[in-house]
Amino acid sequence: MNKVIGFFIFFFCVSTIHAQNVDIDVLKKININRNTSLDGTFKSISQSAVPISVATPILIYTLGMINNDSVAKQKALFIGETFLASAFITVVSKKIIKTDRPYDTYPMVQPVVSEASYSMPSGHTSTAFATATSLSLAYPKWYVVAPSFVWAGAIGYSRMHLGVHYPSDVLAGAIVGSGSAYLTYKANQWINKKRKKK
Repeated sequence: MNKVIGFFIFFFCVSTIHAQNVDIDVLKKININRNTSLDGTFKSISQSAVPISVATPILIYTLGMINNDSVAKQKALFIGETFLASAFITVVSKKIIKTDRPYDTYPMVQPVVSEASYSMPSGHTSTAFATATSLSLAYPKWYVVAPSFVWAGAIGYSRMHLGVHYPSDVLAGAIVGSGSAYLTYKANQWINKKRKKK
């Protein structure tokens, strides 16, 4: 029994070390070998996460008010709720996990910008994927879904290009953002069913 437990502990340690090596290896390939002439472009893409995520529900809600469209207003509220849920989960996760930024741990990583918060999960990525997923659930048309996820994916990539996140941070951010949207969507469906029954 002790040998079995020992094997699993050893396997877990080896897997974790291997995963960390892959994480930093991928980041080094993206960040150190990057085209520095694109630094400004990726910085702008990265900075678009919060403004677009805040503006999207406000714009949809405003259009809903102008057109007296209660469905559009409900969709706008759902997108806004997803943004808030994702932000809350991200902030709490960062404080619990407390992963240092890659440039703090690995001097060879070249940060284009610096960040004050912890690294895991990527807040910019979670915000972008929360917006992309909620917008796609609210408006499930290819011309909404495709650009939304291309933009969110570009945000995630930009965080690695800029040297401020590991690939695992970006993946976790995408999961938090998309998961927040899906759970908020299901919660709204459940609440609406309850209201109709009354």
